[in-house]
Amino acid sequence: MQRSKAHKDATAKVDRDKLYSPADAAKLAKETSTTKFDATVEVALRLGVDPRKADQIVRGTVNLPHGTGKTARVLVFATGDRAEAAREAGADIVGADELIDEIAKGNRLNEFDAVVATPDLMGKVGRLGRVLGPRGLMPNPKTGTVTPDVAKAVTEIKGGKIEFRTDRQANLHFIIGKTSFDERQLIENYAAALDEVLRLKPSAAKGRYLKKVTFSTTMGPGVPVDPNITRGLVSDLPE
Repeated sequence: MQRSKAHKDATAKVDRDKLYSPADAAKLAKETSTTKFDATVEVALRLGVDPRKADQIVRGTVNLPHGTGKTARVLVFATGDRAEAAREAGADIVGADELIDEIAKGNRLNEFDAVVATPDLMGKVGRLGRVLGPRGLMPNPKTGTVTPDVAKAVTEIKGGKIEFRTDRQANLHFIIGKTSFDERQLIENYAAALDEVLRLKPSAAKGRYLKKVTFSTTMGPGVPVDPNITRGLVSDLPE
C-alpha cells in the first residue's frame, strides 16, 4: 500500500520497540495525526480470551466523561408514547413495522450509528440480526439498547455512551475522542473505558488478560502502549 510522505514522517516519530505510557501515547497520537480534519482517536486492545467460547466474550458499554466528540445518530424501534419520548430525547429515526421492513431490505443503513428497541418489538426486530449484527448494531438488553425507557437510552448514547465487543481475533476497539481533545480528556476517557473492560474480565479467561494496547488516529500510525499501566493514568498528566 502506497503511503504519503506525511504518513511516513508521522510513522518515523513512533518508536515501534517502545511501550509508551498512556499519557505519552495520547500526546504522540495527536502529534502524528496526518488529516486536515478533526480525526478520531481510537484504542485497540488485544485480550487474552477465546471469543469462540460464549463465556469469554467481552461486551459492554461505558459513558465517556468527555464524550466521543461526535453526536451519534440513533435509530429507535418503538410505538406510541415511547416513540414520542424517543423523538423528544433527540432520536434521529423512529418507527416500527415499516421501518423494520426498510432496514431488512438494507435501506437507510448509513443514516444511524446506534439502534435502540423496546422489548415488545424485539420479536420483529430479531429478524434484522443478519443486517444489524455484522455492523455491531443489533439491540441487546446487556448493553441497555433493549429497554422500555428509550428516552434514557437515546440521551446516554447522544451524551457519549460507547459500546464495545471483542471480535473473532480477541481484539476490542473503542473511541476515546478527537485530536482536538487535550491529553487529559483523552486519558480520562481511556481510563473510564479501560476500567470497564477490566471489570468485565471473564472468570473463564486464563493467563494474561490485557496483552496489547495501541492508540491511533484516523489514517495515522499506531502507537504501542504499555498494557501494564492500568491505574493512576490521569495522575501522570501535568496540571
